[in-house]
Amino acid sequence: MITTAIFPGRYIQGAGAIEQCLGEELSRFGNKAMIVEDPVVNQTIGGKIADALNEDFTYELEIFNRECCDEEIERICKCTQACGAKMIVGIGGGKTLDTAKAVGATLNLPIIVIPTLASTDAPCSSLVVIYTAQGQFKRYMMIPHTPSLVFIDSQVVANAPVRFLLSGIGDALATWFEAEDCRIKGAGNMTGRPGPMSAYALAKLCFDTILEYGEQAVTACRMHQVTPALEHVIEANTLLSGLGFESGGLAAAHAIHNGLTVVPETKAFWHGEKVAFGTLAMLLMTDRKPELIAQVYTFYRSVGLPVTLAEIGITDSSPEHLMKIAQAACQPGETMHNEPFEITPESVVAALIAADAYGKKYH
Repeated sequence: MITTAIFPGRYIQGAGAIEQCLGEELSRFGNKAMIVEDPVVNQTIGGKIADALNEDFTYELEIFNRECCDEEIERICKCTQACGAKMIVGIGGGKTLDTAKAVGATLNLPIIVIPTLASTDAPCSSLVVIYTAQGQFKRYMMIPHTPSLVFIDSQVVANAPVRFLLSGIGDALATWFEAEDCRIKGAGNMTGRPGPMSAYALAKLCFDTILEYGEQAVTACRMHQVTPALEHVIEANTLLSGLGFESGGLAAAHAIHNGLTVVPETKAFWHGEKVAFGTLAMLLMTDRKPELIAQVYTFYRSVGLPVTLAEIGITDSSPEHLMKIAQAACQPGETMHNEPFEITPESVVAALIAADAYGKKYH
């Protein structure tokens, strides 16, 4: 059997990293960049980024329009070509970074991502999630290589509202469960081939790290302080989860997330929040041990992740309404089919209702 793993070219993390080594690291790839910044990032740390660059380093700046869609990718591609940039630098959250990755892959340029949040595992992967301009999931795009550099200033992450860190925890907690089901089935990871044993070990380390340090990390982030626990969870959310999902594989939790995007009431909730609830439904649907399920629910409540449908905006929990979500989650090509046994829309509806009911016991 041939196995395949994918890793980013270089990973840097630590408090004060922007001031201490961003200029040096970017200069490894040339002296002219297209920088794509989230609008909030531009207002809060745009000046700090500019001050950190070397004197002979030039760049053009574009402000991200808040949606990773085909239209925005095409717009940034045109701007990048026009200015003759030698690299693409994305600074912000997951959708900003995914847009930069898509642009870099399209134009065959080095991709540098600077996450300002630990809210998803997007930074380290060669996966791009493309949405419609209205925010509905559209498709996955696999680019030929992972980012050349993933660069995280932990103090910037700590300064962000804690909801971002929690969203990353929600996303990362799915990693081990999904990778394990892919391993059991022998399903392909994001390359189409099974992952090596290191991928599954990293996925398990991701889960263990979050359960051990998650509550402390959330407390530190609420106070905007960088502690060892917060550093551990930033690494788990970003590097371990990124390696675990891409080289281990995705399954039911992310398929349910994609199904949740088809109902408009979930639009205000973030990727990791919806994945978090998808994980609860997955655990019940795949017959995990009751003590493990209880452990995950208890952890969710301790940090503030959603355990009911209402907490991700869904007040109509009728089987008819939930069937829209289930059918989208089970459509051909979805990662639901990486589960080691057949999953039907009816079983997804049952799991959503059961996860919601079980979650109400924790209120």
